[in-house]
Amino acid sequence: MEQTSLNIHQDIIDKCLEGDRMAQYELYKLYSKAMFNVSFRIVHNENDAEDVLQEAFVSAFKNLAGYSGVSTFGAWLKRIVINKSLNYIKKKHIEITPVEVLPDVKEEEPIFNEDIEFDINQIKKAVDLLPDGYRVVFSLYLLEGYDHGEIADILGITESTSKSQFNRSKKKLKEILEKEAYYER
Repeated sequence: MEQTSLNIHQDIIDKCLEGDRMAQYELYKLYSKAMFNVSFRIVHNENDAEDVLQEAFVSAFKNLAGYSGVSTFGAWLKRIVINKSLNYIKKKHIEITPVEVLPDVKEEEPIFNEDIEFDINQIKKAVDLLPDGYRVVFSLYLLEGYDHGEIADILGITESTSKSQFNRSKKKLKEILEKEAYYER
């Protein structure tokens, strides 16, 4: 038997299922900012993230009857947003280049030099400077919590390519941040 998840907004979802436009707007207000951030981390452009967000909400409302309650509504919606974002970047032909995993790359290697401190704005700026393929894998793994197997399935790449892209993104992020710290001295 499937176990359903406690959904704190079930009353609003029920009204949406009845076609209540005000309830749809309420649900949009509750989730739009967080879902915009998810999309923006993947598509890397505010206007594109807004377009993806709108598509995701239209799709969610159209398919709301298919929401089973097995996960929270936010998790269900987040998956739609991620899928729409990834479809968008595939249309834009952003390449995730398959590469072999380098044997000397360690997954548990720390990202940052412990002698240098960075604030969140510096890190966000550095993530924005990552090449698209690196940024997508980095965001899905570190920020969205997907494992490399899931990322491989989502992006249509091998698990080793996902791991390699993530390791390369960490290396590139470290280079960007250390270069910035060097110039700020």
